[in-house]
Amino acid sequence: MTAEMRRSSGSFSVPIKNIERELICPICKELFTHPLILPCQHSVCHKCVKELLMLNHDDSFDAGSESSMPGSPRSRVPSPSMERLDRLVRSGSISSPGWRRGSVTPRVTAIPCPGCQHDIDLGERGISMLFRNFTLESIVERYRQAARAAVAIMCNICKPPNQQEATKSCMDCKASYCNECFKLHHPWGTPKAQHEYVGPTTNFRPKVLMCPEHEMEKVNMYCEVCRRPVCHLCKLGGSHANHKVTSMSSAYKILKEKLAKSIHYLISKEDQVRTQITELDRLINQTEENGQLAERQANEHFERLFETLQERKSEMLRSIEQSRNRRIDHLKGQVEEYRGMLENSGLVGYAQEVLKETDQSCFVQTAKQLHVRIQKATESLKTFHPSADPCFDEFVLDTSKEETLLKEMCFGGVPDPPLIDLSHSRVYNEASICWRLSDDHLPTDHHVLEYRKLGGPSQSPSLVDDGVWKATDRVFGSSAVVDGLQPDSCYAFRVRSCRNSIFSPYSPEVSFHTPPAPVFSFLFSDECGFSTERLILNNRRDAVESVAGMAFLLAAERVQTGSYVGLDYIIGDTGISQGRHYWAFKVEPYSYMVKVGVASDTKLIEWFHNPRDTSSPRYDHDSGHDSGSEDACYELSQPFTLITLGMGKLFIPKASSSSSVSNANVSSGDPGNRVLPMPQRLGICLDYDAHRVYFYDADSMRCLFERQVDCSGTMFPAFGLMGSGKVQLEEFIAAKKLTF
Repeated sequence: MTAEMRRSSGSFSVPIKNIERELICPICKELFTHPLILPCQHSVCHKCVKELLMLNHDDSFDAGSESSMPGSPRSRVPSPSMERLDRLVRSGSISSPGWRRGSVTPRVTAIPCPGCQHDIDLGERGISMLFRNFTLESIVERYRQAARAAVAIMCNICKPPNQQEATKSCMDCKASYCNECFKLHHPWGTPKAQHEYVGPTTNFRPKVLMCPEHEMEKVNMYCEVCRRPVCHLCKLGGSHANHKVTSMSSAYKILKEKLAKSIHYLISKEDQVRTQITELDRLINQTEENGQLAERQANEHFERLFETLQERKSEMLRSIEQSRNRRIDHLKGQVEEYRGMLENSGLVGYAQEVLKETDQSCFVQTAKQLHVRIQKATESLKTFHPSADPCFDEFVLDTSKEETLLKEMCFGGVPDPPLIDLSHSRVYNEASICWRLSDDHLPTDHHVLEYRKLGGPSQSPSLVDDGVWKATDRVFGSSAVVDGLQPDSCYAFRVRSCRNSIFSPYSPEVSFHTPPAPVFSFLFSDECGFSTERLILNNRRDAVESVAGMAFLLAAERVQTGSYVGLDYIIGDTGISQGRHYWAFKVEPYSYMVKVGVASDTKLIEWFHNPRDTSSPRYDHDSGHDSGSEDACYELSQPFTLITLGMGKLFIPKASSSSSVSNANVSSGDPGNRVLPMPQRLGICLDYDAHRVYFYDADSMRCLFERQVDCSGTMFPAFGLMGSGKVQLEEFIAAKKLTF
């Protein structure tokens, strides 16, 4: 092991300086210090995880608890050694920073992952459930050594000034030694001579990785569901009891081979990578140049706008100024005229002086025109009118339209076409179509969704086009709902964006097939046949999960043969008594065994009250066994009409006189050909009046299997689970029920 580590260290001595970007914590932006592996497989420094928890729970603890807490981001006290931290973590002392026993504040241990931005629930034990990433620690240590190069690791035993450079580090003693001190503390023939030693290092990792949930147990298996190492207790009765696990050696071999092949592939494509890097560099330069050109052009347009606005501003202000001066001159002239009417001033004073003239001819000569002026002044007193209007209403400027245009001003290029998101779009009686835009798209004004009918029952969508495109109203979001769709028909959808009255090209057309019947809405029932010991129902009652608990182990004395099978059943809370109805759901791929179909209420009563041992597989007539007897009495005794899914497969039941297999590539007689890949979503259609049930691939609406069913009474959607498994109703199926 030591030789391998030394070889690894030697192989990384040259290129390790180039991998710094992989050794930086996404939170503190520094080299990892005691990194922990989050459930999403991203690594974060130990202190950074604690700080995230403290920030998320800032309201649940006071300043006193912060200052007394080791490693608090506010107190910034030196953090203790990792060994002491591990002891504190395992004891639960710091599993959730800021939470105290007896506190009325609920302890929440969910944090956002800085790598993938998903919320990570650390569970009740908090960071105590996280593994230390010892491999990453070792790489960081080798990087530090390569970075400091000339800085040597000194012997921990020698004392200055005669302290020697360390030549070995003991992983058991967790100390570094020079040659003389190592011989002194590890004498030949003693147990210490068997200690594991490596080259000088400051990173002392434990020799064996221990289980964080069971402190005294070594991890020796790998959970493929959770993607983390586990111990045998985790598999026997812990949180991984129902998960698929493999041996650590097998996981090590498989993952190492995959990683080695991936690295070899990248190395073999080095020339291609360099060519693509050159192309990307060219695109970066081109993007920089085009961006600068676009900035200059936009700046020129705005400068022209500013110049135009400035010209208009000057012209309009000049008009206002001229009008103002003209009005003021008129009013001032009128003021002077009126001032002349005053006694001993102006016109009145002049007239009084004229009256003193005694020569008649001279008086008449002057007084005639003066009398005309006096009459005008007298009339102006009787009807006073200002010579100018002080109001400037005609000069009020309304810029609301221009402001709106400026706010709506955008680039005149054609918008990029949107892309319909198939993973989030669903079509039932109504179509909920979602789309997304490119990452660097500019804001759009609205979108228009168009659709048309391609074909109906038993028609090929590629050959039949009996509909014209119909458009929805303007859509200002990224999704739209189209109602009024006909059942068992194929519809095509496309969408385009509009910006500044310019439409983008249409998105690629996508087609969806509507279900063969109206949607049947229901939730899971927590009454009839529901096992609270092994089935977990969420709060919305639209998802059920099967887990193996203590009750399953306590019933172990019932297991007498290797064919023991236990199914836990749950049904819908709403029944069907007439018509055609369709519902869809998803079975998680990791599910061990799930049976889905329909059940009659009369047969349900018989089933759940029959004292026979229902754990025996001989009473499960659709168990997938190849005995042949199960189909003979299926229609007489079986209260369920079910098909089986599990381990990523769908098992087509054997055909009887009342059943048929709709897939031409599947032979109902050959057991190997009766196994299909599990659809991502499964749909069931019950025709109550025709006494027939159909099973569909809900994505392609391809009928996989159909069978005659005895609809005596009310029929219910039925589900049976064994081992680990989960069933999730489609949101559209449960949504209408939840809103009632």
